[in-house]
Amino acid sequence: METQNELEMGIGKKESTTLKPAKVKIASVKIDVVGEKGNKKVVCQVKHPEKEELINISAVAYRKANSIEISGTWLNKDEDGLIRKGSALAVFLESLSANSIKDLEGKDVDTELDSKGYLCFKAY
Repeated sequence: METQNELEMGIGKKESTTLKPAKVKIASVKIDVVGEKGNKKVVCQVKHPEKEELINISAVAYRKANSIEISGTWLNKDEDGLIRKGSALAVFLESLSANSIKDLEGKDVDTELDSKGYLCFKAY
């Protein structure tokens, strides 16, 4: 029955709200499994000053060579089972002097908008 109601649903009148880049506090971290291949991505639940509830951020802008790259916070491991050096996640951790993913909790981090208008962490 719900599906039938959705088929008849009209277009809303309210504009979607986008959060402005700001300093956020990481409240908690988790690892989500994404896609059929089971790739793992670190998701940070953060407190944004313009929003009452926590939001998820799982991307980071970082310097790679002579440009700024934006990448998901994918959990890529090296042959020793550690976070791969030079990966977006590793650069993000290093920029916050965090030795592990769990160390991100409680950190204040600047954000910026990616090309699609989503917030990502700023690590440069």
